[in-house]
Amino acid sequence: MLRLEGQERAEVWQRLMAALEEYATRVDTHRVTPELNPDKIRSLLKRFDFEAPVPPLEALDFAVRNLWEYQTHTPHPRYYGLFNPAPTTMGIVADALVAAFNPQLAAWSHSPLAIEIEQHLIRAFGRRFGYDPATTDGTFASGGMEANHTAVLTALTQHFPEFASTGVRALTGQPLLYVSAEAHHSFHKAARLCGLGSEAAREIPVSHDLGMNVEALASQIAHDRHTGLAPFMIVATAGTTNSGIVDPLAAIAEVAWREKIWLHVDAAWGGAAALVPELRGVLAGIERADSITFDAHKWLSVPMGAGIYLTRHPKILDQTFRVVTPYMPREAAGLDVVDTCLHTMQWSRRFIGLKVFLSLAVAGWEGYATALRHMVAMGERLRHELQASGWEPVNQTPLPLVCFVDGKRPDGNKSAYLDAVALEVVTSGKAWISTTRLAGTTPVLRACITNYRTQPEDITALVEALNWARGRVRG
Repeated sequence: MLRLEGQERAEVWQRLMAALEEYATRVDTHRVTPELNPDKIRSLLKRFDFEAPVPPLEALDFAVRNLWEYQTHTPHPRYYGLFNPAPTTMGIVADALVAAFNPQLAAWSHSPLAIEIEQHLIRAFGRRFGYDPATTDGTFASGGMEANHTAVLTALTQHFPEFASTGVRALTGQPLLYVSAEAHHSFHKAARLCGLGSEAAREIPVSHDLGMNVEALASQIAHDRHTGLAPFMIVATAGTTNSGIVDPLAAIAEVAWREKIWLHVDAAWGGAAALVPELRGVLAGIERADSITFDAHKWLSVPMGAGIYLTRHPKILDQTFRVVTPYMPREAAGLDVVDTCLHTMQWSRRFIGLKVFLSLAVAGWEGYATALRHMVAMGERLRHELQASGWEPVNQTPLPLVCFVDGKRPDGNKSAYLDAVALEVVTSGKAWISTTRLAGTTPVLRACITNYRTQPEDITALVEALNWARGRVRG
């Protein structure tokens, strides 16, 4: 039963292809959000006690039918959420191929094509960010969390060479990393996972434009050095999750250079601006970073997950992760190649890079630039339509992420009202938006366009849904 044979396997492939095609062509006709009913879902699952086999087509139909009903459809053009786009067709093809061929990327000799494709992509993206391809290194990761965790580990290893062998307890002084108040909280988690403790992540206040306050950063580093602590890393963000703000990268790079501190840029979403010539200036200074996080499963629209860690220090990954074992394959010994198990925190892992490679091979840089320009244009359209209906955008960014409040109501900037509006829209199934707090204090509604399928009519539908919700929420 593990390998279906002949006609039965062919029928499963045929039914699967039909399901994928239907989803690709009809998802925009479906409601965006599911009914949130855990008891109903658990009741559906009770029949699967795994004592008696289920016919393959029946099992497949169960999965397809209930995925339609019980998930927020992030590929929907009216999902305005958390950087989860519609996947590229070639990305879906790639994931199917990877599942079937099942390459093992721990050792180069087992998957030479896969590893060389990923290394080729690392150099190609490094060049886009301003790195010299000859000295660019990096690795694919499960997502931004792993890439950011890798950045913290490499920064620790660079600053404290003894860290890899003797650990945190042997270090003199508490190591500190600096993030803005708007940075992704993966760095707090990474500090904890590295044994530093989450308090080692110093939060720097933001300026009025929500970018990191560079003067406050410099002052905090000076104070911490004076008190015997050990600053080792600064994290700048290119496209914050809350509001799409790009920190002043060039000014932060000057501080990092002066203080001899590792600079990491978390460009998980906003880094795609490097592919659009007219947006490239937003990232000025990123080429000076010691490392960069970029998630292809965000604005490059490949299936989850495809994080990328890049660095201009070609030896640091081996210094951080290399552990020699007697049981790993040695057929490639002596070749100038990368065994990924010596180069990353993962050991056995999936061929992540193929969905990026095939998507980029078919679209090309210009194809991606065109898609990104379209999404930026939809972001501008959203700002204009919101303002025309009395909603007030409160963030300033060239990226397609809009934070806004209701200018037509006296309670239009209050958390309770904004949460109620978002809930009305989401539970209606008409769209998905969210609320957040800028700088930890200012409540706003948040809508982000990262779907290349989002069109002007989808923008209008969102604004109409917001206006409808406004009328349903009592003051």
